[in-house]
Amino acid sequence: MNKNQLAEILKYCTPKVIYVVTWNNLLKRILCPFRVRVLNPVGELKMGEIFLVDEVKVTMELKTIFIINGNAYYYHHFDIII
Repeated sequence: MNKNQLAEILKYCTPKVIYVVTWNNLLKRILCPFRVRVLNPVGELKMGEIFLVDEVKVTMELKTIFIINGNAYYYHHFDIII
């Protein structure tokens, strides 16, 4: 995917909303800020700590990034608390 294709997709997105599929296959819209629990230590974050996600972004490879306290982290280090 090139930058123009990514820009075309992202113009319909917002960094303040994420959609997740729940354990019972329901689609749920979650607005920022939302709470997450750290699954494994990353950067200065320790396992089990709870933080607020300020924004949700994507990389050029379409990997989801959470912005927490101004720092970017891959989503797979966290469990979303609904």
